[in-house]
Amino acid sequence: MNIPFVDLKAQYISIKDEIDAAVSAVLSRTAFIGGDFVSQFEEHFADYIGAKHCIGCGNGTDALELALSAFGIGKGDEVIVPANSFIATSEAVTRVGANVVFVDNDPQYYTIDVKKIEEKITSKTKAIIPVHLYGLPAEMDEILSVAERHHLLVIEDCAQAHGALYKGKKAGTFGDAACFSFYPGKNLGAYGDAGAIVLNDENVAKQIRCIANHGRTSKYDHAYEGRNSRLDGLQAAILDVKLRYLDEWTDLRRNNADSYRKYLPASLVVLPLGQTFSKHVYHLFVVRVNERERIQTQLKERGIDTGIHYPIALPLLQAYSYLGNNTSDFPVAASQMGKLLSLPMFAELTEEQILYIASNISEATQMTK
Repeated sequence: MNIPFVDLKAQYISIKDEIDAAVSAVLSRTAFIGGDFVSQFEEHFADYIGAKHCIGCGNGTDALELALSAFGIGKGDEVIVPANSFIATSEAVTRVGANVVFVDNDPQYYTIDVKKIEEKITSKTKAIIPVHLYGLPAEMDEILSVAERHHLLVIEDCAQAHGALYKGKKAGTFGDAACFSFYPGKNLGAYGDAGAIVLNDENVAKQIRCIANHGRTSKYDHAYEGRNSRLDGLQAAILDVKLRYLDEWTDLRRNNADSYRKYLPASLVVLPLGQTFSKHVYHLFVVRVNERERIQTQLKERGIDTGIHYPIALPLLQAYSYLGNNTSDFPVAASQMGKLLSLPMFAELTEEQILYIASNISEATQMTK
């Protein structure tokens, strides 16, 4: 049996007629940049999240950078980000000229450890970027409480958390703004790069739109130098179709997570934890194992693709060597780097496939004892 890590073709086939019709509509109207397809998706996605405004952009990294820029964060400022995330989270901070400050992750949930945030706050700190990692919302009540005490902005990184719930509210409705990626492998994925920022502040929303469109106020008049980061019509039309199925696909992911828990023995692997007040969307199903490389190789030999998210904690990357970080500064993230393994997870995954994966993991992990 061969099981891919994610099966985008199976998803496309399931909604092929609608996708093909949406693409054909864009082509027939040559609505490639801006226009009704983009504005329609922005309206629908804002409604889905529960925000007043949605601004489409080129990708999730741009979304973070645009939000930071619109709030005036730049040179000399500090922004707190988790040690366990993709580099886009921290990269956006340095790209606007600010300094990134890392905080270790929670040992159980892998999101930012809220108990360690305040010790990293200085007079230069301007914002916190919590990441709803793997599809599980960060502990937003505590983060918002810290932010309020220190007068900080909160910009949610929702790149892996489309539709996730925290205490009954969708991820992306807690901070001053929230940033989404629609990279093809995301729970809501385009057929290329795409992203969006959602927020309620109309003035900041206008500022983001202006920055993302060359600082333009009219066709050839520019208030300042901005940049070019726009959601194109084809991707917007595709996303608008797929948005109708997102909740259904999320339910299937949750069912798959339940099946993994049913068949994977907790005595052999550390299973991902949820929280009673949150609803995980399982962008990734990440387990913790010993001898990860050997297990991953053995699974590959049995036709099972897996992933590693992420092999090196952000503060320990060569890109941030100038900060002088070492493993003792981030003991949790450092200790888990060689143990986290992402298993296949997509809506079309079958129980038979999950049983096959689980039995092979059980066999491989028993060999480590």
